[in-house]
Amino acid sequence: MNYTSELKKFVTSQYIYSGVRIALAVVIPSIILAYLGVLKQFFLFPLGTIFLALTDMPGPFHRRRNSLILALFFYFSISLVAGLLKDFPILIFLEIIIFGLFFTMLGIYGKRLDIVGSLTLVVFAIFIDGAPGVHSALWNACVFSLGAAWFFIVFLLVTVLKPYKLAEQMIGENYIELGKYLRLKSQFYLKNPDFEAIYSQIFGLEVRIKEHQEATREVVFKTRQMVRESTSTSRLLMQLFLNSFDLHEMLILSTNDYKKLQKSFGDKEILEKINLYLNKLSNELINIGISIQGGMKASPIINISDELHQLHEEFFELRNKEMNAETLENFMILRQIFLRITEISDEIQTIYKLKTQNIKLVKSLSTGLDLEKFVTKDEKLNHKVFINNFSLKSNHFRHAIRITLAMMIGYAISKFQFLNIHKVYWILITILAIMRPVYSITKRRNILRIYGTVAGAIVGFVIVYYITNPIVLLGIFLVCLMLTFSLLKDKYAWAVFFMTVYIFLIFDFMKPGNFNDIFLERLFDTLIAAVIVFLVSYLVLPVWEHQKNKTLILKYIKANDKYFNRIIDILNQKNIEIQDYKMSRKEAIISLANLSDNFQKMLSDPKDQQKNLENIHLFVTTAHLFTAYVASLSQYALKGENYSEIDLSGWKNKINNELIIAKSILENEKPEEKNTLSLEISTADQVDELLEKRKKEIREEEFLDRRDPKVISHLTELKNIKELLELIYNEAREQRKIAKKLI
Repeated sequence: MNYTSELKKFVTSQYIYSGVRIALAVVIPSIILAYLGVLKQFFLFPLGTIFLALTDMPGPFHRRRNSLILALFFYFSISLVAGLLKDFPILIFLEIIIFGLFFTMLGIYGKRLDIVGSLTLVVFAIFIDGAPGVHSALWNACVFSLGAAWFFIVFLLVTVLKPYKLAEQMIGENYIELGKYLRLKSQFYLKNPDFEAIYSQIFGLEVRIKEHQEATREVVFKTRQMVRESTSTSRLLMQLFLNSFDLHEMLILSTNDYKKLQKSFGDKEILEKINLYLNKLSNELINIGISIQGGMKASPIINISDELHQLHEEFFELRNKEMNAETLENFMILRQIFLRITEISDEIQTIYKLKTQNIKLVKSLSTGLDLEKFVTKDEKLNHKVFINNFSLKSNHFRHAIRITLAMMIGYAISKFQFLNIHKVYWILITILAIMRPVYSITKRRNILRIYGTVAGAIVGFVIVYYITNPIVLLGIFLVCLMLTFSLLKDKYAWAVFFMTVYIFLIFDFMKPGNFNDIFLERLFDTLIAAVIVFLVSYLVLPVWEHQKNKTLILKYIKANDKYFNRIIDILNQKNIEIQDYKMSRKEAIISLANLSDNFQKMLSDPKDQQKNLENIHLFVTTAHLFTAYVASLSQYALKGENYSEIDLSGWKNKINNELIIAKSILENEKPEEKNTLSLEISTADQVDELLEKRKKEIREEEFLDRRDPKVISHLTELKNIKELLELIYNEAREQRKIAKKLI
């Protein structure tokens, strides 16, 4: 691992930037209040700042602004109501039912409002027993809301001063993820690679890339300044983001029949040298990503042209020594790999040129695309949608019931005198933090929460016990606060760890010397909440991943069928707009990532709910290969050349037939009689005849050494196209067979 690079990635990332911003927004007013001697009276002010900061998530400015305003309104209302009714336990149960259902159901309007609803419930949990101090409910609600309003002001100031910062950081992270993806794929060229393990890692990483690309797409395509190309910076960032999509497709289409490749060249050094070169390109992508995140200039780490030339020389030397009529087809495959590596190298060099050019010269950049078609349209909040989801058929409603029931159980348990629970809000907060609509995620967060809490409690206990210097404690508090927000998205256990430490510091400040009770209460309350969450998630209206299998598989087949047919139509010289092609590519990749994500979550479900796991795993594997082979085919479609020697229409019918049967099986669960057998559709290709002719020429004539790395023979292209069509057909046929096992 390159620790310098990892440190740079973290320091320039949106997470540390956000963490520092939030920490300063909390600490600066706290220092001022402490200096004035009123921090204890205004203790809820920094707490309000923290909670509104938690509500803010990456996205277009207008969405972030509106969600913060809505959260601010909810926070004031809920804190006031909870404070006024804190002495009436019966009414508190009623509050839990009403608020639990309403705010959890906000999730039907998307992730942003889901977070607003969840955090509003956390605020409710904090005020359920009354806020610390002797002030009135109105005073507490006002102070808490003022702290939240302070963060809203900070948000507006930062957005005005740094309008493109979030887009830069997210686009940069996109390149970093692509660098990791390329490094992972380079492992296929090592000796005796573990194909199963590599593919498993690829599945998980592709899900991450898809999720990040979708989040970045929202920021880039729905930010008014960037879509309208009003500045040179916006044009440059837009172009860099679009280039990352093209590069992503290049990395996908670099998929090959690696087992066949290892069988042909596994004992040669050439594969190991390809691995080393791809790792260097991976470092270049990460370097580009870091430079974009940090708003810095970027220059290549290595001389890409020289390194690529040397690699090509190695290939040509091997080809001259060992290529003959018998090994011709193997070298055609290797030649195609080198062409793809060259294209990836050229794209990286193009991105470097784009990144390093004078910003004033970017005015001519234009995407030529209708960018609004690449993002989902904003939908107005419809109350009918909210009402219609009050049904057990709705996963949102089922989740709302589980959340509400778990909160009621947690509150009821806190009232048992023999348990001696003083802070009911911590049980409720832990329930809300852990419980998710999907059992697999809930289970994982439950485990991570326990690890983080135990470790954080121990470290927090040691810090409070041994360190008495207030300046040192303030410094530790600031660092923990910053790291909590920086790690909350990707490193949940670590975020909980640092959160627990700074909570210890807060309570020690409020009640010095009381850390023994804090330590035990924190652990005990977390354990109670973890047990409640596990039981409710497992027993009450659970949602298992296997219930979504067929729906996601059907969406995948339909999207990738459309993607495949778009490419075949382009190969057949039909007039297909590039925008339509890119839209079909987007839908195919998203459907594949959703299917992979479903499978990954299914692995965390209980064994008895992992129905058809082996067959789902097989389908996901064939799905990745199918999409990768189709993406590889697209490179020939976009060249605009004629490949009349291949019966493209015949292959289209042959592959579509398999996909149609698979869809019929999954949709009807009892396919029609005529579709129970795969029709043998023949294709009239001329590739084999041309290949035999070329082998004969090699046997009879002296081999000609051609060393142009960017020129590939028409016959090699024909051979690769036919091989890709055969691979696509084989995967489609496997999907049809697996579909029969899934009904």
